[in-house]
Amino acid sequence: MRALRDQLFATDPEVSATLTGEEDRQRLGIELIPSENYTYPEVLAALGSVFTNKYSEGYPGRRYYGGQEFTDQVENLARERACRVFRSEHANVQPLSGSPMNQAVYLGLLNPGDTILAMDLSHGGHLTHGAPVSHMGRLFSFVRYKTDPADGAIDMDAVRELARQHRPKLVLCGYTSYPRDLDYAAFRAVADEVGAYTMCDASHYAGLVAGNVMRNPLDFGFDVMTTTSHKSLRGPRGGMILCRKDIAAHIDKSVFPGLQGGPHMNVIAGMAITLGKALQPEFADYAAQVLANAKAMAATFIQRGAELVTGGTDNHMLVVNTQHSFGLDGRAAEELLDAAGITTNKQIIPDDVNPPLRPSGIRVGTPAATARGMKEPEMAQLTGWMADVLASPEDASLRADIRGRVADVCRLFPVPGLDV
Repeated sequence: MRALRDQLFATDPEVSATLTGEEDRQRLGIELIPSENYTYPEVLAALGSVFTNKYSEGYPGRRYYGGQEFTDQVENLARERACRVFRSEHANVQPLSGSPMNQAVYLGLLNPGDTILAMDLSHGGHLTHGAPVSHMGRLFSFVRYKTDPADGAIDMDAVRELARQHRPKLVLCGYTSYPRDLDYAAFRAVADEVGAYTMCDASHYAGLVAGNVMRNPLDFGFDVMTTTSHKSLRGPRGGMILCRKDIAAHIDKSVFPGLQGGPHMNVIAGMAITLGKALQPEFADYAAQVLANAKAMAATFIQRGAELVTGGTDNHMLVVNTQHSFGLDGRAAEELLDAAGITTNKQIIPDDVNPPLRPSGIRVGTPAATARGMKEPEMAQLTGWMADVLASPEDASLRADIRGRVADVCRLFPVPGLDV
């Protein structure tokens, strides 16, 4: 691998400069975007392996090209491990990312125009959960439930009433920006009442499900659970669909040939490695620490007078209303923290009055910091620095000072796979 890297540096200095720049950014800054993580060194090796060279349209034992002995083995390994990790009857590990993963479920189980009941985008749902600007929002009829402005809870009586009124074919839960756990039994009861499929998009928190610190929707009889393989799972960037065996054929045909061609076998090899890691006791320790770190950050923000959406967190993320807390929109807050070496992302909050590119909040998460080995003391320290920066937006010298402090802390906690 070192020889290949040296060859890149010798032949393309422009690309090499961007690579070394990103390595330094990751080394000396702290990543607090909830959907970001540092993958395992073994996964990095798989992503740069000869599996990149192989075209493998189809499924193990039924490929359209020859030379599939080892691709079949690694994909079967990934599928078997996925079923073990998530206690699923079937797994498809070929989706190229999270959006086509969800699209494959809709197109495999439903007909265009069918109704889907899902979470509103501004209340924590994802673009693929029916946002009007998405293609899925045009193909299917989405009805959106919201959270209670008072405490951020999902009113399941209101969800049930929407289901009775609109008779969806699919009831979808899961989120991209919601700091609480879900009542899967209640969602399942709503779906059963109207004869709908149940689906959970657990992309953000599947690592916490795998580590048994959050509930597993499949344990509550859900038909489908989708998840990306990076985020809290720490794997490569890809998607997987876990489902009941009796609908597996519909899902598989929807992924291939319905939606995509050849899978990325280097990513699937990385998934197999990641899922093998998730089966080890150390991963449960990691998941528990992710949760503990998020709660430590939430407690410190609250101590500093910040307003959190839902008032706290049950998972790996929290959403800070920076407009109310610091008089800053989310874009300004993100840029100020970037200047201090702390990476977050601007985030819309429930029924946000501000536009999406200048929303009222930021989203913060702990999977990446935890992967570096940071624990509650570091989380409290980082959160205090964040509050200092946001409370003093005109103080450039403070941001520069905190950037140096962040770098000093980060040097004590190396990024997995990078030399210090």
